[in-house]
Amino acid sequence: MLDLKEREHSILWQCELLSLNRTSLYYKPIPVSEEKLKILNRIDEIFTEDPSFGGRTIGTILRREGLSISDPTVRKYMTEMGLTAIYPGPNLSKKAHESMVYPYLLRGVDICRNNQVWGTDITYIRMNQGFLYLVAFMDWYSRYVLSWELSDSLDVSFVIAALENALAAACPEIVNSDQGSQFTSKEYTSRLTSNHVRISMDGRGRCMDNIFTERLWRSLKYQEVYLTEYRSPREARSGIGNYFHKYNTYRPHQGLGGLTPADVFLYGREPIL
Repeated sequence: MLDLKEREHSILWQCELLSLNRTSLYYKPIPVSEEKLKILNRIDEIFTEDPSFGGRTIGTILRREGLSISDPTVRKYMTEMGLTAIYPGPNLSKKAHESMVYPYLLRGVDICRNNQVWGTDITYIRMNQGFLYLVAFMDWYSRYVLSWELSDSLDVSFVIAALENALAAACPEIVNSDQGSQFTSKEYTSRLTSNHVRISMDGRGRCMDNIFTERLWRSLKYQEVYLTEYRSPREARSGIGNYFHKYNTYRPHQGLGGLTPADVFLYGREPIL
């Protein structure tokens, strides 16, 4: 019989062999009522259409559609979904919290080369029963998705896993994110600063500071997630993986003059715009 350490190594090996993370192995459907899941999914659709909408606006739309829900509940659900900035808990002093928030560095910056700026964000991924969270790191110049990861919780570990995978491929000058607790955590910021990467964060309530990542989420959801009823994390991982592969290597990108992100990021071709 395998001891705990040997069993853990066996599980890790199997996950690597199948190109899965352990979320897919251990996942148990998050206990959510059918009514709440319907509301969560609708909030996701509204927010994906216009990420500038806050809880009050989304609440008004939901009530107009016949759903009985208060604005505070909408805001609570959005926080659960990772659709609003999630800050460290109340045990931290205001001064300590502010020390972990970095300024937005990209206003007026001309992004003109690979690895000048990466963007990252977390989004909600619906499934047939329950949901997952997706994080991705994308090079803003080429629009190339360097890495991504799924999780059944908003624990920082899946963000760190995706970051380490991205840094194994290249190292940017700046990484931009929102002010969510995953991105203000010491685990995250120290990995960037130790690699001499500058940290940029969106202003609170300024979702469009990370517009390239928001556009990525919109295309992913309209062209893949909303068209598929994932029955398991493995199906979600497979579908999203296939989408990102096509996004990077196959589909011409209008913003790149008809080139693919891989053409620009991997092969150094210059977009003719």
